[in-house]
Amino acid sequence: MNFLSIFVLIPLLMLPALWIARSLNQVRGVMVAGSTALLALSVYLVFAFLDARALDPHSEMLFVSSVEWFPPLHINYTVGVDGISVAMLLLSAIITFTGTFASWQLKPMTKEYFLWFTLLSMGVFGFFITTDMFAMFMFYEIALIPMYLLIGVWGSGRKEYAAMKLTLMLMGGSAFLMCGIFGIFYGAGGQTMNIIDIANHTNGAHAIATNWQLIWFPMTFVGFGILGALFPFHTWSPDGHASAPTAVSMLHAGVLMKLGGYGCFRIAMYLLPEAANELSWIFLVLTGISVVYGAFSACVQTDLKYINAYSSVSHCGLVLFAICMATETASTGAILQMLSHGLMTALFFALIGFIYGRTHTRDIRELAGLMKIMPFLAVCYVIAGLANLGLPGLSGFVAEMTIFVGSFENTGTFYTAMTIIACTSIVITAVYILRLVGKILYGVPTNEHHLKLTDATWDERFSVICLILAVAALGLAPFWVSDMIRTGVHPVIEHLQQAGSLLNSHSNPFL
Repeated sequence: MNFLSIFVLIPLLMLPALWIARSLNQVRGVMVAGSTALLALSVYLVFAFLDARALDPHSEMLFVSSVEWFPPLHINYTVGVDGISVAMLLLSAIITFTGTFASWQLKPMTKEYFLWFTLLSMGVFGFFITTDMFAMFMFYEIALIPMYLLIGVWGSGRKEYAAMKLTLMLMGGSAFLMCGIFGIFYGAGGQTMNIIDIANHTNGAHAIATNWQLIWFPMTFVGFGILGALFPFHTWSPDGHASAPTAVSMLHAGVLMKLGGYGCFRIAMYLLPEAANELSWIFLVLTGISVVYGAFSACVQTDLKYINAYSSVSHCGLVLFAICMATETASTGAILQMLSHGLMTALFFALIGFIYGRTHTRDIRELAGLMKIMPFLAVCYVIAGLANLGLPGLSGFVAEMTIFVGSFENTGTFYTAMTIIACTSIVITAVYILRLVGKILYGVPTNEHHLKLTDATWDERFSVICLILAVAALGLAPFWVSDMIRTGVHPVIEHLQQAGSLLNSHSNPFL
C-alpha cells in the first residue's frame, strides 16, 4: 500500500475506535492520537517530498500509485502528490489537530460529533491525495455531506436554515461538477479518469475539442467555485459559518473552502486550457467582485462570525482571482493564500468560539473592553486581525503580495484595472479589522457580568498558540513553502501558456 493512503486509513480507523469508546476521555484520547498521527504524517511527507523532488525535478507527481477500481469506466484509485497537494495536506492536518482541542469542551453528544468531524477530515485528505477525477469527486462529496449534520445538530442560531442552505447550494455545485467531469472524460476519449493522463494525452487520452471545452469549463469552474465562495454563489458561506460549531467553522473555512480553489486549478484550468484562455476573463470579473464585495460587507456587520465569514468570501475570492490571472507567480500566491487564509481563519473562528462560549454573544457592540477581561484571547484576536489585513511578518502579507505582483505581470489594460480594483480590498480590510481591534483594546466594558468571566483554558491556549506559530512561521520563512508550491504550479501554467500560444487568438476586445 502506498503510504499516501495512510492519510485516509487513519480517519477510517478512528471511526470504529470512536464508536466503541465508552467515556469522554476515551473519545478525546482517540481524537488526539488520530490527529497527532495525521500531523506527524503530513510533516514527514513534507520532508520526504522535498528529498524526492531534489532527486526527480521533472515528474509532475511523486509517490504515484494506482489500483484498478471500476474497469468499465476506467476508474482507478490513483494517488500522488505535488508541491500544492503537500501544502494542502499539511494545512488540513494542522487544522484537524487544533480543531480537536478547540472542541475539547463540546457537549452534548461528543462522540457523535467527533465521528462526523472525522468523516469530514477523511474526505478532505482523500481529495488532496488522489489524481483520479472520479475518486476526487467521491472524496469531495464525503467531505460535504457531514456538514449538514454538524451544523444542523451542533450549530447555533438559525442552524437548520443554514445547514439546509449550505447543503442545497453545494449539492447544486456538485451537479455542475459531475457534468463537467464526465464531459472531460468522454471528451478526452473515454479511456482514463487520471488527471495527468488527460492533461498530457497519454494512456488513450486525446485533446478535448475547443468547442466542448467552452461548455465544460464554466460548469467545472462554477461547480468548484461555489465551494470557493464565487460571486454570486457565495451566500451559503456567511450563514454556514455563523451557525457552525467552532471546530467545524475552523475546518469549513480553513480547509473545505480550499477544495474549491484546488479543484478549479487542478481540473478546470489544467484540463481545459483553451477554454481557460478564452473564458477566464469572465470569472476574473466575478472573482474581482467577490474580493471587493466581501470586504465591504464585512465592514457593515456587527456579528463576529459574519465579519469573518464575509472576510473569507473576500480572501477566497482572491484565490480564484489569482488562479484566473494564470501566471506562475499569481498562481503560487493563490496557493499561499489558501495556506494563509486557512490558518488565520481557523485562528479567528477558534477565538470567536471561545469568546462566545463565555459571553454568549458575538455582537461587537457588547464586547467592548475585552482586553481588560480576557487579555490572552484579546491579544490573540488582535494578532489574527493583523495577519488578516496583511501585516508584514505574518502570513497574509506574503500571500497577498505574491498575488498582486503576479497579477501585474499581465500587461493588458483589463488585467491591470482588475488588479488595481482587487488591491483596494487591502484598505477596506484594514477598516473593519482596525475597527474591531479598537473596540476590543480601548473600549469600556458595558456588561457588568462580563467582568466576572475567565480567560482561556489550557486546551484553548494550546490550539490558539499552535495556529499563531503556524501563521508567524509562514510569514517569516515563506520561501521553502513557495518554492515547493511553485514546482506544482509550473506544469499547469506551462500547459495554459502553450494552449494560449496555439490559439493565438485574442478575440476578446477587453484584453
